[in-house]
Amino acid sequence: MAIIHGLGLQSAPAAGFPDPNSLHRGLARWNRSRLSPSTPRNDWRLELNRDMRMQQKEGEFIEAFRARVQDEVAQVPTDPDGFIAWFESLKEDGPGQWDPLFDWLATEADREQISWFLTQEAAGEAGFDDLVAMTQVKLPARPKLELARNYWDEMGRGNMGGMHGPMLDMTVQGLELAPTIEGTLWQSLALANTMTAFAATRRYAYHSVGALGVVELTAPTRVASVAAGLKRLGVAPKLRKYFDLHAVLDVEHSKAWNAEALLPLAQDHPEVLPAIAEGAIMRLRCGEQCFEAYRAFLWAGARTSQPVLLKESA
Repeated sequence: MAIIHGLGLQSAPAAGFPDPNSLHRGLARWNRSRLSPSTPRNDWRLELNRDMRMQQKEGEFIEAFRARVQDEVAQVPTDPDGFIAWFESLKEDGPGQWDPLFDWLATEADREQISWFLTQEAAGEAGFDDLVAMTQVKLPARPKLELARNYWDEMGRGNMGGMHGPMLDMTVQGLELAPTIEGTLWQSLALANTMTAFAATRRYAYHSVGALGVVELTAPTRVASVAAGLKRLGVAPKLRKYFDLHAVLDVEHSKAWNAEALLPLAQDHPEVLPAIAEGAIMRLRCGEQCFEAYRAFLWAGARTSQPVLLKESA
């Protein structure tokens, strides 16, 4: 098995767990199962018992992760203007920002390398539309309305051809990618598991507001680099559409999210700001570790489907 150096098991998304590989593969399989539409089953009691065990694992992971970011959020301003300024500053200096992976994807990565990257990203995609839909339940009216507008855009404003999820599916199918849980680095699964835990668990609803908001804030530069790399390699425009769209649309989404979701919460419910800040930092930390793991794999020239183990930092 490949060993990625310089990424410790004590880093935030691993949060001290001795076997993040097993933890996140198990959570990923459970999330796929529990969120899939189904019909009544005779063994529903067994399903409830399984869910209880997995919810405990999920909660232990998230709480340990939260403990790891406390120093980062301790000094976040709690006045509305100060908080929004802090949040917007994450675009420039938040964890994982301006990672050199993305310039490399835009200018140097070959087709096999960018396909591997996209396979990892697709396998770790939790579905932004579904996350927004789950998060908005029972939120205060003005933030809820902004999440509704965001969701409507994700759904192509009622036009199937404009739905964002199927656009990504088109890329995956067109490039003949085959994302699987077993073939995905645990860091990518940890990102999806964290986002799913936030959106699906009401005690983390405001963490989800922060995490989703910081995705809108920071994604445009990254997806623009991916789009540039695909264009350089001659990938058809329809297969780049998801990335071309989000490079532009997410800029406006971020402005609206900050003005219509975050600012009203900061003004009317300042007690939730620590949770929003934690969610944003945790999402960025997940991304940061993904980028480091992707670089370690791609730049080493490795080609293996084996899980990647993290070597504990000194």
